[in-house]
Amino acid sequence: MTLLSTDLAVAPAPSPACDAAPASPFGERRLWLQPRHGGGPRAVRVRYALHGPDGAPVVVVQGGISADRQVCLAEDGARGWWSALAGPGAAIDTTRVRVLAIDWLDRADLGDARAVGSEDQADALAALLIALGLGRAHAFVGASYGAMVGLAFAARHPDRLGHLVAIAGAHRAHPLAAAVRGLQREVVRFGARHGDAAGGLDLARRLAMTTYRGEREFALRFGAAPEFRGGRYRFAAEDWLQAAGARFVARCDAERFLALSESIDLHAVEPASVRVPATLIAFSTDRVVPLGDLCELQRRLGAPATLHVLDSPYGHDAFLKDAAALAPLLREAIAIEGTRHD
Repeated sequence: MTLLSTDLAVAPAPSPACDAAPASPFGERRLWLQPRHGGGPRAVRVRYALHGPDGAPVVVVQGGISADRQVCLAEDGARGWWSALAGPGAAIDTTRVRVLAIDWLDRADLGDARAVGSEDQADALAALLIALGLGRAHAFVGASYGAMVGLAFAARHPDRLGHLVAIAGAHRAHPLAAAVRGLQREVVRFGARHGDAAGGLDLARRLAMTTYRGEREFALRFGAAPEFRGGRYRFAAEDWLQAAGARFVARCDAERFLALSESIDLHAVEPASVRVPATLIAFSTDRVVPLGDLCELQRRLGAPATLHVLDSPYGHDAFLKDAAALAPLLREAIAIEGTRHD
């Protein structure tokens, strides 16, 4: 275990007052961690969100490397990135549970560490549970990279978790997916060497989107004939990919992408070390995390595990796009007995 301590200079909670404004669900804590990939123990700033009523069971929710702590609600009041599945009355119902999420740590947070490990994210979440006085999570719901971190959490901190839900994430990166991500990182580095890291990041994201989505969706959406524009033919998917790249560059910098993409490919958890009951969810069209990887994970886990396979045209991104199919599975997996905590 590399979790060393739980908190630094945490201010005492204010005394309740009848006219006090509601506390913000967003906060940060400084926690001591020992990075997995070298470097000495260090204090790291962990930015988190905690939605839901005091005393309700805690559900940790984490998404892909481009996801953040704004799961249920954005800091500007807009919808969070998973509002369709987490929030009041949703499958992960914040009238009955408390949803805890963090912003991913990156190389800037870990100083002289060689890389960021999924173990580092898991240790930060475990330390945060202690620092916030929450103790133990009723469930950890992770999708994509979040599922990898959930597996690392279950292996390293089983006493702090009741149930793991791993969606489109396995015990290790598939070699083909790792090869494609390696190319994406080389594109970013190439751009940086030529003074255009943002341009490299844009192209890397466009390449990534061709793997995140399924061939059925591409066939349905982008079957139109090419158009001659700007002195060349443009094909149907190009505008969509260009917009996806631009959106990503607006919210992620190159160094953060490089660190978190590499973290996916460094991830490795021995399935037998996961001794927490689990619900695994795979998508039949996922080319990033193939169904076979989830089948292998289920066979080798050290605790009972149920595997659900959903058919979706959206490939790996089905965890973002197919909320209706996921909702009943999530409700069942994190079922809470009793009344709402309104």
